Amino acid sequence: MNQKPSNVFAAASYFVLLTGISAYIIGLWNADMMLNEKGYYFTILMYGLFSAISLQKSVRDQLDGIPVSSMYYGIAWFSTIVSLVLLTVGLWNADLFLSEKGFYGMSFLLSLFAAITVQKNTRDSLAIEAPANHKVEVY
Repeated sequence: MNQKPSNVFAAASYFVLLTGISAYIIGLWNADMMLNEKGYYFTILMYGLFSAISLQKSVRDQLDGIPVSSMYYGIAWFSTIVSLVLLTVGLWNADLFLSEKGFYGMSFLLSLFAAITVQKNTRDSLAIEAPANHKVEVY
């Protein structure tokens, strides 16, 4: 059952993605931590977003019968897990209030989930719009 996601769901996904990323970055901007710590958390966010999207794409490619090397598939899983572990270790050792640690953890997870949803919506929309008789590479 392939159907195009509704415009409202797609818009909500983008809104949630922007909300998660914005909250995380605004929290970093206002945080009382050194610049190298802020850079660490920002880099983890970007790495996590990229790895989650890459993982979702490789899983979807496999489901759609598009060849994905086992090396790339494994790296996508490994990168996603590493980004979560790096954030967890960073927050565990950070000199922050528990509420701040929870805020960063939740906005990070919200951002990852929303990025996966946006990528899935994009792919579903492109798959439906592509003519059945033309072979189009879908991202």
